[in-house]
Amino acid sequence: MTTPTVSAVITELRLLYRYRAMLQSMVSMHLRGRYKGSVLGFLWTFVNPLMMLVVYSAVFSFVVRFEQQGYAIFLFVGLLPWYYHSQSLTMATACMVQHANLIKKVYFPKSVLPLSVVLANLLNFLFGLVILVAALVISGVSPTSAWLAFPLVLAVHTLLIAGLALLFSVGNVYFRDLEHTLGVAVNMWFFVTPILYTLDIIPEHLQPYFRLNPLTPIIEAYRSVLFYGHPPDWALLGWLAAGLAVFLTLSLAVFVRAQRDVAEYL
Repeated sequence: MTTPTVSAVITELRLLYRYRAMLQSMVSMHLRGRYKGSVLGFLWTFVNPLMMLVVYSAVFSFVVRFEQQGYAIFLFVGLLPWYYHSQSLTMATACMVQHANLIKKVYFPKSVLPLSVVLANLLNFLFGLVILVAALVISGVSPTSAWLAFPLVLAVHTLLIAGLALLFSVGNVYFRDLEHTLGVAVNMWFFVTPILYTLDIIPEHLQPYFRLNPLTPIIEAYRSVLFYGHPPDWALLGWLAAGLAVFLTLSLAVFVRAQRDVAEYL
């Protein structure tokens, strides 16, 4: 990156820190607004993953059978981070357009909007993790020292989500079809990510293409740590973390540059 670009990114990070109270307020607003007006309110954060787990357990125990032992839990370990991933991207893509009036009237670092969406969904994911951990223990999966690697896997995953959220949110301002295109792309992304299946069932000559998917090693790392109780592939995770850190920095640089004319297009 050129010196002016680096300077712009550093300035944006300083602004984010200065406006951290607004960031916290936006995160709180997203969390409150999700279940506003419902009887159970915030309890839906726990009820939703619990109901999901009950349905999957019933279906894959009595209706559909897979060779994978404990398939319902196996699936749940992959689905919970996927929902964090997909909901963050879907909500972040629309956030700039949805807050057009705020952007036009108030000065603040616009990156607050997509990043607040990511943080709100991150917290929602962590709340759902309570149900996942309980289900793992009840199903006979004993906690191991490998579980300590979970925060690192989550951090790497969040680097990917945050970078994409910044790009999609500002991109949707200039190309409104992006929001609708993303819905199709996310559905396709789901099926080329080893969530419903293990990577070893893919024909060997196709596996390299599936491994190009940055979400593949992340989902496999979640499963390795939580379901199998094994440490993740540290070398792969390290390289992925470094690459995604660069990706997030570049995404923020693109966002900072593109946000200058956002108000005119909104």
